[in-house]
Order: sequence, then structure tokens, then C-alpha cells
Amino acid sequence: MNNPLASLQRKLGYQFKDSSLLTLALTHRSFSGRNNERLEFLGDAVLNFVAGEALFQHFDQAREGQLSRLRARLVKGETLAVLARAMDLGDYLRLGSGELKSGGFRRESILADATEAIIGAIYLDSGMEAARERVLAWLEHEFAGLTLVDTNKDAKTRLQEFLQSRGCELPGYEVVDIQGEPHCRTFHVECQVSLLDHKTSGQGGSRRIAEQVAAAAALVALGVENGNNHD
Repeated sequence: MNNPLASLQRKLGYQFKDSSLLTLALTHRSFSGRNNERLEFLGDAVLNFVAGEALFQHFDQAREGQLSRLRARLVKGETLAVLARAMDLGDYLRLGSGELKSGGFRRESILADATEAIIGAIYLDSGMEAARERVLAWLEHEFAGLTLVDTNKDAKTRLQEFLQSRGCELPGYEVVDIQGEPHCRTFHVECQVSLLDHKTSGQGGSRRIAEQVAAAAALVALGVENGNNHD
């Protein structure tokens, strides 16, 4: 195993038995005819199943439509690209010269597709349990921000609308700490709401995710939403 792939596997939290699967998952179609598209297809199926299963178990009062919208938020390209950037996945992609010149290693769609391909590769390498464990670990902070209350709007939007409806000041968010190496940081954010005598906090692999978790905690503290929805 060469050092770059060994470094990536540490970031993934998974050690491949067959390293060629990881190499294939990192290979874009611009680089080779033998690329990650089939693994992406498989990984997408595994991701949707794992996310759906977890939502089914955690939100036992949810209707089918609510579960579908929650799953869509978990598995959307933006979410996967955030995960990919947290692991510096773009640095390991095998791209053709055209994609390299155009900055393909930063493109959301390419990063999201490669993330799905890696999920597919883990599934082939070790089976569903290993794939499930990694997917749930990577999405842990996203799960923390989910609620059944208006699944079309995120926690920051719901908090802002609640405060505006009562003529209150908008919430303030502050990054109070950033931990970890540059390639795998955890952001700690506090949310200040005028109706609360204390700040709520959240953490995540990006500032955006940490703010969403802090906003969700504020909604619970305000009594607007049930904290059990986030378990």
C-alpha cells in the first residue's frame, strides 16, 4: 500500500483488504475506461438503504413522505461533498488532464460520486455491516440536525422563522473552537438566541453542519420542537 492511500484510509476510518477496490473508487471516467461509475451505482444503493434503515428505526412515528424527504437530505450531493472535503478526497482522485485543469477535484458532483463509489468499494471489500458502520459514522452529525418538524426546511431556517414570527432578533452563531488536523476538523459553534438565557452548542465536520446542530438544540430549548426527534 503506498503512503497516499494509507493516509486516505486513516481518514476514511477503514482499512481495505483489497486496495485495488479503493483505487478503482477514486478513478474518474476522464482518467480511464475502467472507472468508478459501477461502484458509484452500488454505493448509491447501499447509502440509500443504510440511511433509510436508520431513519426508519429512529423516527418510528414518521410517515413515508417524511422519511423520504429526510433521506433525500442525508444522501444529497452537497452532504456527500462536505464529507469528501473533510477527508480531502479531492487530493486522491485519479482524473484526466482536462478535469485536472478545470479543477475537477473540487467539483461537488465528482466528490459526491467518489464518496458513493468508496461506499460501494467498502461493501464489496467487507460486506454490509462494515459499509453501514462507516456510513453512519460519517453521517452522525447530519443525523443530529434532523427533525420531523417541516422536513422541507433546515434547523437554521426554522429557528429564524420562529424568531421572526415573534419579532425577536435573529440568532447569532459563533465558532468557539476548531479541533483536529486540517484534513479532518471538527467545528464547535454556539448559537445565541435572545429568548434564551444560555447559548446552545453544536459540532460537526463543517461550520454549516455545526450551526445546524446548534440551531436544532435552540429549537428544543425553546420548546418549539421535541428533543426526542433528534435521538
